[in-house]
Formats: sequence, C-alpha cells, structure tokens
Amino acid sequence: MKFQVNRDVLADAVAWAARVLPARPAVPVLSGLLLEAGDDLRISAFDYEVSAQVVIEADVAEPGRALIPGKVLAEITRSLPNEPVQIALDGAEALLTCGSAEFGLITMPAEDFPSLPTMPPRVGAVGGGLFATAIGQVAAASSRDETLPMLTGIRIDIDGVSVSMAATDRYRIAGRDFLWHPVDEGATHAAVVPARVLVDVARSLRGGEVSIGLGDGVAGFESQGRTTTVRLLDEQFIDYRSRLSNEWTMHAEVRVASFIEAIKRVALVAERNTAIRLSFTAGEGDSDGRCLIQAGGGDIGRGAEVVDARFTGDDIQIAFQPHFLLDGLAGVETEHARISMDSSTRPALISNEGDDADFRYLVMSLRLG
Repeated sequence: MKFQVNRDVLADAVAWAARVLPARPAVPVLSGLLLEAGDDLRISAFDYEVSAQVVIEADVAEPGRALIPGKVLAEITRSLPNEPVQIALDGAEALLTCGSAEFGLITMPAEDFPSLPTMPPRVGAVGGGLFATAIGQVAAASSRDETLPMLTGIRIDIDGVSVSMAATDRYRIAGRDFLWHPVDEGATHAAVVPARVLVDVARSLRGGEVSIGLGDGVAGFESQGRTTTVRLLDEQFIDYRSRLSNEWTMHAEVRVASFIEAIKRVALVAERNTAIRLSFTAGEGDSDGRCLIQAGGGDIGRGAEVVDARFTGDDIQIAFQPHFLLDGLAGVETEHARISMDSSTRPALISNEGDDADFRYLVMSLRLG
C-alpha cells in the first residue's frame, strides 16, 4: 500500500473516524483505524456497536490495506506541517512522511479487523441542517443512565413524509416533528437510536443531505462520503405523543432570549438541586402580564427578577430545576416561547409560539417549599 493525500483532508477524515474508537477496546484491533487504498482512500473504525467510514480522494500508487493505531494516527495527522502526506506500508510498519517529518507506525493484523455492517436499506433523506437541529432539540432530554437503555435513546417515528423524534429521562420529554423525503411515502418505520451516536452524527454534519437507512436492527446515516452505522436499542418506548398533546388552562408567552438571561442571573444564588420559582400574573388594563423569577433563600442569598409575559389564566406560582428549564427554552426556535400549565403540581409544556408547534418540551414541576 502506498498513497499520497492532502494533509488537511487526511487529518479531518482521521479525526472524524477516530471519534468512535472505544476507550477500552474489547480486543486490541478495535483500537485501530483501517486504511484501504484503491480507487480512493477509505478509513474505517468499528467497536461492534458503532461503525464510521469515510472516503476521501487520494493519489494511490499501490493499492492495499493497513490497520494503524487510531488515536496515535489522529494526533500525528493533526500536528503535521501543511505539506502533502505520503503513507507507505513496509512490512509491519506504516511509514508516514510529510515534509521533513517522518513516522514509522507499527501496524496490527488487518485480517483480524471485523467486517463492518453494511449501510441498511435507505428509507429517506433530510437536509443536514434540519436533522442536526432536531437532534439538538430532543437529545437534551435523553438519559445518561445506562441501566435503562431505552431512556438513553432517541425514538424516531416515520410516517410517510412526516418524522417525529422524542427523548425522555422520566423528568422531561422533548419532541420534534419535521418533514423529509421518504423513499416510499406510504411506509412507516420506528426505531430507538442511541442519543450519543445521533449527537455525534449531528456534530459532524456539514450541511448537504443526510440519507437514513434502517434494517436488521441497525440504523445508518450517510452524508458527503461519511457513513455511520449503529445498533438499535429496543423499540419499547413511552407513549410520548399523548403526553405532549394535553389541553392546558394557562398559557404564558415570554421573549426567549431575555427570559433565559434572567433565569441564568437569578439561578446564580440557587443552591445545587434546588428549584427556581416562576410566578405568572395576568396584566390589568392594557398590560399583558409579568413573570417574577425567584431563587435562593438559603446560605448563599436570594435573587429575583421580573420579565414581561403575555399570560392568560389564573395566577400561578410553579417551580422547576433551572437546567431542565433552560434546556427546554434552548430548543425554542421562535422569538417567543409558549409555556402552558395546568397547576403548580403538574408538568408544564414549553413550545415554539403558534398553535401548531413542531417543538414541544414537557418538564416536571417541583414541589414548592
């Protein structure tokens, strides 16, 4: 194997593939990146759960393949001078040269590297920007508790041209609906994909279009020569749609940016795991209403700030974990957020403004002290 490739292109591709390398590989070969030179250069990583494969242009003098320690290769390619990179296989050593820099890397047996899953059948495609935004909006509500795998995933429901995504950690539910381009407008699909993998996929997107494949317990995502596959979680999931479509008796509309800043300021005096309190009151005459934000009262001190709020319903005081509240507000894309409530002891719904919001975030309220 012998090829020459642009330094920036190689460094970028290696870094992208290396992101799925396991911290504690089950077998040594899983710590490697498989480089396959043919008509182009293919770089692959796999940990039996997640695979990453990227194809880049290269000037291939001798086709071949080599399994090179991935993290070392990523560090080296990131630090190389801005010169073309040549990699040549010489026995058990991969010789990497770039300008005056030269590295000899001991390879691992490429024949021991497991076969990567193939990209499952394509079911549709969506714009990369929209896909990344939707993942960012719902992923915050996914759990990090690996003892309950279902809660660590993002549920994807596909019904023709409509896609719904949802995640929950039992304390909040985030849901996002969007339209896409299905292969079959009459088809329906359901899958639960590990949230950490989808977040990783979203981070690496550069616009363009994302093709999604589903089949045989595997999901695949392909965009601009980069393919990620992941083993799906159990499809069992809560009935999130019914929880996000309740009728509400109280509604408040707040300007998102100023509301977030006020919450962050007041929360500076909130002790760990304590609530921030919101008191909504209706306006009188031409006044729309207001929201009093309060926190603290313990050893640190207390804080309060008033923001404008268009409020309808009976006056209410309700409390939330500050970071749960901020996660929901961060997902709102419109200038104003709508907060819908029934009582101080029931969850509240944060959504985009408008009657047909495509982003909804249900968050549990806390008992008022």
